[in-house]
Amino acid sequence: MAFILRAFILLFLYTFVWNLSCITPLFSSSTDEYSDVQCLKSIKDALEDPFNHLTWTFENVTAGPFCNFVGVECWNDQEIKIINLRLSNMALKGKFPQGLEHCKSLQSLDLSGNHLYGTIPLEISQNLPNLISLNLANNSFSGEIPSTLANCSYLNMLELDHNQLTGQIPQQLGQLGRIKVFNVSNNMLSGPVPNFPVPEESYANNKGLCGEPLKPCKGKGGSFKFDFSFESGFVAGFVFSAVSFIISFVSCVCFGHI
Repeated sequence: MAFILRAFILLFLYTFVWNLSCITPLFSSSTDEYSDVQCLKSIKDALEDPFNHLTWTFENVTAGPFCNFVGVECWNDQEIKIINLRLSNMALKGKFPQGLEHCKSLQSLDLSGNHLYGTIPLEISQNLPNLISLNLANNSFSGEIPSTLANCSYLNMLELDHNQLTGQIPQQLGQLGRIKVFNVSNNMLSGPVPNFPVPEESYANNKGLCGEPLKPCKGKGGSFKFDFSFESGFVAGFVFSAVSFIISFVSCVCFGHI
C-alpha cells in the first residue's frame, strides 16, 4: 500500500512539473506582449500627433493585432515581439518617450524627421540594450550625447545628425566595434572625434570638432605643435647664443688681464 501511495505521489509531481513547463513559455510570451502594448500606449500618450499618424487603438487588444499598427514590426506570427519601430517623418512632438523601456526586444528605433526635443536619456542603453539601429536625426534634441550609448554593443547604425547637440562626442563610442554608419553632422559639437572608420561628412558643420579624418586637434600635432617647437627652438637658440657671448666676453677680459 505504501509503495502504491509513493508511486501515485511521484506520478502527480511529474505531471505537475510537466504542465508547469508547458505553461511557463505561454506566460512569458503573454508577459512580453503585455509589455509591448504598454510600450505603444506610453508612446502614443507621450507624443503629440497633429496629423493623427498613430492610428493605434488599444480596446480589447490581444496578441497579434498591434503588430499591424503603423510603424510597428514584430518578429513573426509565432514570436509576437516588437523588434522595429519606424516612426519617421510623422511630425510627432514631444520628448524622447520614456515608455520605450517596455519594448524589451526592440532592435531598431527610427524617430527621425519629427519635432522631438530635450535630451537623449542616459539610461537608453539600459532600457534598450538590444538596439542595432538608432536614428534620431532631423529633430531638436539638445544637450550632450550620452556616453552610455557605448553600452549598446550591437549598434550598427547611430544617426544623430541635424539636431542641437552640444559638448564633446564621448570617446567611449569608439568601443562600438560593429558601427557601420555614424552621423553627427549639423550639430554644435566640439573636441576630438572617436576612432571610427567613417567619412568626414559624418562630422560636417560642427566647427569645434577635430581629429582624424578632420583637422588635427591642437596639442596633438599640427600647427600648435609646430608653433610650440618653433618657439622652444627660438628660446633655446637665444639662450645658447647669450651663453656663448658671455663666455667669449669673460675669456677676453681674463686674457687681457693676463
